[in-house]
Amino acid sequence: MSDTQLVSVSDSAAARIAFLMDQEGDPDVALRVAVNGGGCSGFQYAFSFDDARQDDDLVIEKDGAVVLVDSMSQLYLAGAEIDFVEDVIGSSFQINNPNATSSCGCGTSFSI
Repeated sequence: MSDTQLVSVSDSAAARIAFLMDQEGDPDVALRVAVNGGGCSGFQYAFSFDDARQDDDLVIEKDGAVVLVDSMSQLYLAGAEIDFVEDVIGSSFQINNPNATSSCGCGTSFSI
């Protein structure tokens, strides 16, 4: 993958991920971001903590945060940015994905 196709992490997402990793208390834990089939728009984003890195994972490190993306999900997330947004209705991780042609209202599923 070229550098322009890599997944990026915003400053606010890196700060929140680093905070959550610290709360987990495991120095090997990272946030895994994946794309799974399903959701109301065809694909859905999945976020979980994982302490097992795979050989084909994309590893993104920024300001104390570590994000893992498996090789299959990388195809759907090429050029995307992982962001963390806080507003009056709550806070959440959001993916700004240039590959998505449509998404659901909650932003957790998309189609290509």
